[in-house]
Amino acid sequence: MKILNILDHSLPLHSGYTFRSRNLFKAQKAMGFSPLVLTSPKHEESAGDTLSSLERINNIDYHRTGRVAYSSIPMASEWKLMRRLYKRVMEVAVSEGVDIIHAHSPILNGIPAILAGRKLGKPVVYEIRAFWEDAAVDHGTYRENSWKYRLTKRLETGVCKYADHVCILCNGLKNDLVSRGIPGAKITPVFNGVNPEEFKPAEPDRQFMDSWGLKGKKVVGFVGSFYRYEGLDLLVRAFGRLAESRPEWRLLLVGGGEMEDELTSLAAELGIEDRVVMPGRIPHERIAGVYAMIDILAYPRYSMRLTELVTPLKPLEAMAMGKALIASDVGGHRELISHEKTGFLFPAGDLDRFSRTLGELMQAGDTRAALGRQGMEWVRQNHTWAVTTSVYKGIYRCLSGKYKGSAADAV
Repeated sequence: MKILNILDHSLPLHSGYTFRSRNLFKAQKAMGFSPLVLTSPKHEESAGDTLSSLERINNIDYHRTGRVAYSSIPMASEWKLMRRLYKRVMEVAVSEGVDIIHAHSPILNGIPAILAGRKLGKPVVYEIRAFWEDAAVDHGTYRENSWKYRLTKRLETGVCKYADHVCILCNGLKNDLVSRGIPGAKITPVFNGVNPEEFKPAEPDRQFMDSWGLKGKKVVGFVGSFYRYEGLDLLVRAFGRLAESRPEWRLLLVGGGEMEDELTSLAAELGIEDRVVMPGRIPHERIAGVYAMIDILAYPRYSMRLTELVTPLKPLEAMAMGKALIASDVGGHRELISHEKTGFLFPAGDLDRFSRTLGELMQAGDTRAALGRQGMEWVRQNHTWAVTTSVYKGIYRCLSGKYKGSAADAV
């Protein structure tokens, strides 16, 4: 059975979106399906125009759509993108003989997929990883409850109504869609997962440890993108409170993004710039060795609609590595972390509680070890990609006969 996955962007670009996609497609192949990929014009905006119309990555065909010209007229660029993508979906679906069209958020992919599916008589799955209007608010693209925010939300609700089945990242997103009138039986969570062969207890990366000056140090760490909602400024402030009396401690922030310069300035302002290590982004294949040198992973996300509804991937990676973690008690974290069993939670935005709990946990080696063991066991039982993607079998089986039975009945 051929599954045409429609993406915003893909490998060889590196992002949380592309790595999740890679793992979904590997799982689809492992279940006996034949996945292929089509990227929207958004891919070329990031990757440039040097790509061919077809690439083969990890033995999967990646079809490209090509760039569309930007327009200053409100919404004109988005409509041009969707029109171009619709034509490309029609071309690829026909030439490849696909059985199911599986569009991944945002709605700029979902709308062309549904139009093409209706035209071709193919069932359409729409998968939401986050509500992009909420992410846009954090990035400053537009304000919550602005006309563009409301329009995007309304269109996404419409896409979910017209799709044959809706997959979502977590229960927070499912509950929100149900409140909009989407039947719960039509919605299936496809939770984030980890590859236990890729993320497992490992030896520290000695080269990085030496070059970053972390040998013999106690390390608080964060690995990921430096989005404002991640609360990394709160992490630097909490570390600053603790660092003066603990000269052997270091803060390791691996990654990059919009907060990078601000965090550098904040560390200098607090007088801890020599204790905060920010090496930038590193190759994905060396991530395990970086996790291994960290004593506590910290995820101090601020409370906002996005973080309350959406579960992150990084805490699962930390658990799979057998690491202790501390996180704010936003909804996305509470869905993954059991307080004092697989991690420690603190009230979001509370600097006093965060710094105090972080200091206590850093001193409690036995507690950290217990959290690491329990977290690793929980992830291996509940959040490997093989477990979380197994729901695709029932969804695809029911939809492949074009509305024969209910996909929800088979999940």
